[in-house]
Amino acid sequence: MISKRVVQSMQNSSYIRRMFEEGIRLKQIHGAGNVYDFSLGNPDLEPPKEVTEALKAIVAEARPGLHSYMSNAGYPETRAAVAGKLSRVSGVEIPAANVLMTVGAAGAMNCAFHSLLDAGDEVVVLAPYFVDYLNYVANHGGTPVIVACSPGTFLPDVAAIAAALTPRTKAVLLNSPNNPTGAIYPESVLRALADALAAAEKRFGTSIYVVSDEPYGEIVFDGATVPATLAIFRNLIVASSWSKSLALPGERIGFACVHPLADDAKELLAAMAYAIRALGFINAPAIFQRVIERSIDARCDLASYVDRRARLLTVLSDAGFTCTPPQGALYLFVKSPEPDEVAFSARAAAHRVLVVPGVAFGYPGYFRLTYCVSMKTIEDSRASWNAIAAEYGLKR
Repeated sequence: MISKRVVQSMQNSSYIRRMFEEGIRLKQIHGAGNVYDFSLGNPDLEPPKEVTEALKAIVAEARPGLHSYMSNAGYPETRAAVAGKLSRVSGVEIPAANVLMTVGAAGAMNCAFHSLLDAGDEVVVLAPYFVDYLNYVANHGGTPVIVACSPGTFLPDVAAIAAALTPRTKAVLLNSPNNPTGAIYPESVLRALADALAAAEKRFGTSIYVVSDEPYGEIVFDGATVPATLAIFRNLIVASSWSKSLALPGERIGFACVHPLADDAKELLAAMAYAIRALGFINAPAIFQRVIERSIDARCDLASYVDRRARLLTVLSDAGFTCTPPQGALYLFVKSPEPDEVAFSARAAAHRVLVVPGVAFGYPGYFRLTYCVSMKTIEDSRASWNAIAAEYGLKR
């Protein structure tokens, strides 16, 4: 019999996959073109030419050892390329030794928590949150402490976070631009949080790390900027990947960066390198480390995301739904027209529209859509959205 903990985790984190599987079922009945699946944030852009050209060149070179093991932390040249970009963006000099190549941002966060947490240690998680965050904490014996962001703005409530800190708090997990809301946490809020954490560290005589999940850092809109966490927090671990910015979700290539001034930085880096092996990753994918090294400044063309975001916002607004326009990432977080957003999601599915209820992200009363779908899907869904809205008396 499988673990009770795993059974509970599967139940808590399965909403996205449930809707994805429901989409498959509905497409078999109605045809793929008649089902409007906004459930899974799977980037549909192709990688930029710098990536494909680098991949072709690396394979053509057929250098000896291309597929061999390397240091658990990754190739020195790749780590240096990542450190160089982080230094340029943040204004903080990041040594290559402070970067570890990981199996996606998820691998980076799991290595961080494996290194930081003893059983019962606490990690503050801000809601709404990416559904698997709770699993990442629980994987290593940690206890998630959920703190809700401010309603409407979805920004961190610094006072509430400060009140949740205890002598067992080992980390605060941030995600900006945020999945599912698209909110970007302003520098003023992050600096207030840094002050609150410093005060708690002094009060408890402990170190509290910020683990900042940043895969959407280059997917921003309307001239928005993302504050550099490396310039704000000292006890910081950045976790990120190129799944979104280079449209490489299936390649599982990411990194972790430990701030050079963090408490026990040297020991933490050694522990995280060990965790890469202990958790069974061994190392990040060899070829795609080399690809990243050669295309470190590339980025997908975001113009189509800009257009699709705007069009989906218009479709929903015209139908009468309420949504704060996202500043970044790939999602809309929309107010449910009924308190039970799970029931709303089921009703939407009856109209062949698939969304993810907010309870999956620890924030009931909302539902999430992704706009990394075709423009045709967005346009063709308009009649269904209008019909759903009419059932709730929303249609203007």
